[in-house]
Amino acid sequence: MNTPILYPRRIEPRIAEAMLDTPVVLLAGPRQAGKTTLVRQMTDKGLRYLTLDDELTLLSAREDPVGMIRSLDRAVIDEIQRAPQLLLAIKKSVDEDRRPGRFLLTGSANLMALPTVADSLAGRMETLSLLPLSQSEIEGHSANWIDSVFAGRILKLGTHAVGSDLVERVLRGGYPEAISRASAKRRVAWSRQYIDAIIQRDVRDVAGIEKLDQLPRFLRALAQTAGQMCNYTKLGGHVGLDGKTTSRYISVFEQMYLLKRVDVWARNRLNRVVKTPKLQFIDSGLLATLLDLGPEEVQQDRTRFGNVLETFVFGELLKHTTTADGNYRLMCYRDTDKFEVDLVIENAAGQLVGVEVKAAATVKESDLRGLKKLSSLAGDQFKMGVLLYDGDETMPLGDNIWAAPLSTLWGQ
Repeated sequence: MNTPILYPRRIEPRIAEAMLDTPVVLLAGPRQAGKTTLVRQMTDKGLRYLTLDDELTLLSAREDPVGMIRSLDRAVIDEIQRAPQLLLAIKKSVDEDRRPGRFLLTGSANLMALPTVADSLAGRMETLSLLPLSQSEIEGHSANWIDSVFAGRILKLGTHAVGSDLVERVLRGGYPEAISRASAKRRVAWSRQYIDAIIQRDVRDVAGIEKLDQLPRFLRALAQTAGQMCNYTKLGGHVGLDGKTTSRYISVFEQMYLLKRVDVWARNRLNRVVKTPKLQFIDSGLLATLLDLGPEEVQQDRTRFGNVLETFVFGELLKHTTTADGNYRLMCYRDTDKFEVDLVIENAAGQLVGVEVKAAATVKESDLRGLKKLSSLAGDQFKMGVLLYDGDETMPLGDNIWAAPLSTLWGQ
């Protein structure tokens, strides 16, 4: 078996920083994104390592959570979502001893969505996200694309990828294990196993859904609508699910970090609440597997690739938000006149950068419609519009709108 390369993770200094002043730090993210590898490297700093993937440790955690935590001074506890009852014991222990850096937890389900957890560790715990590898981490670059564009600068090209090289990156995704596989066929085999394992095991842990047979079909149906506005209740109906169940299943997939709801940007924040969010998958490699989209299919049908490319860009920017200096939200824009922008990044001050994704190497005037509309609506709040395309030149297109290569996402 080939050992995956150890890539430097941009979140590592953040974890170290948080442990200097916070009693409990939670590193959350999807299974197999590299959390265990990262926290194991930190156990030599006087932290004992325990994993709830070990059956005996899990039994102890479930049967006697207080006793288990009492026996620990400082510890890493991996896969904490398997025994959420430990969190109350951790709260009790931390309330008696508030030293920073006592517990470093990892979870491959969004624990904050579990009702028992949200309030139990409020004010005592900092949550950081570790998503699959970003292209910057794969290339060993540290520049943050989002921080740069808000400072008015598009990154310079790093490792250039256009055409078939870009397609390969997009279909590969960011999971360390998938990247380490030698061929596209082996990567797809890994991705299929991964999706099955999440549905068979993790969904049971988190949601207690017994009727798992509908989940794979529903997930494949969702994959067909990735990046589009969609009536999910109607979609659920196609696979025999009612509206309530559909909504619950989407929430579960969100908790598993398979996908994310992307809100629609509106000037009036109240209006954002009423608009249907867009669903985006987090990893383009898993999405391509669900869609049975390989290099040959991309050659035959660029439209399908366009949707997966948008997912790829969304995933890259989402990873950049987890390690950026600023605080950012990812949204999208669509109005009744069919003007749309694939991604709208908003900073804490309400300033915006619009990002449009194009799978072609040529840029047309019509590609700028959405960005121009967003610019006119946002006025002074509009910092920049960027059309990311499959080319190699960064060019100004007037009114703070630029065309830039997709490769600038992992530039320097």
